[in-house]
Amino acid sequence: MVVIGCDGVNSVVANWLGLQKPVHSGRSAIRGFVKYPDGHGFQPTIHAYFGGGARYGFLPCDDNCLYWFCTHNSSLQERTQLDSISFAPLKLRLPWNLLLGNISKDNVCVAGDALHPMTPDLGQGGCAALEDSVVLARCLAEALMAKPRKEIDNEEEEEEEEEEEEEYKRIKKGLEKFGRERRWRSFSLISAAYLVGFIQECDGKVMSFLREKFLSRFSVGVAWKMADFQCGELKIS
Repeated sequence: MVVIGCDGVNSVVANWLGLQKPVHSGRSAIRGFVKYPDGHGFQPTIHAYFGGGARYGFLPCDDNCLYWFCTHNSSLQERTQLDSISFAPLKLRLPWNLLLGNISKDNVCVAGDALHPMTPDLGQGGCAALEDSVVLARCLAEALMAKPRKEIDNEEEEEEEEEEEEEYKRIKKGLEKFGRERRWRSFSLISAAYLVGFIQECDGKVMSFLREKFLSRFSVGVAWKMADFQCGELKIS
């Protein structure tokens, strides 16, 4: 048996493993979904605007619907039904906690937001969870498909306890490999997301000048670079 904690930001499994609780990033997000019966007329690309301590953007889902996010009032908010708006403080796990804490223990591990809650500034939260699933499947498959440590001449005489113990050791080994592979990736994603958000929303004069002259291209480059990741190939026996 293997236990994989995918229970979100306030993960009970992560708490059991000894990982510290996510902390508030100092920012909050308002998100909504709005419908235009006659069409919105926007191009199918993300629209983002930031500065002065605020950020606002929207993304067409189709010709009639928009997903939007912002930290200030806008006409889109006025058109959006209350049951289609969400407000939440943005949380993240402190990156160094992943370097020092346990991602797995025995036959238990965490994945998704339970492992690497991050601010949404890279748009990689869901993608990182998909990465977790592929890497986890690969690591467990490699461990379970490996040759037994000892050959058994008569399989009929093999005791059930020995089978369970061998499987337990293989699962533990697979989860430990998963932890090693995802530790630095998760550290990088959380750190980069927070840094990009800080650059885009900081309203200080010096940071505003640097953002307008230099850092806007840097933040876009970081987002593209962090999205490029190879999870490895899944083997099918």
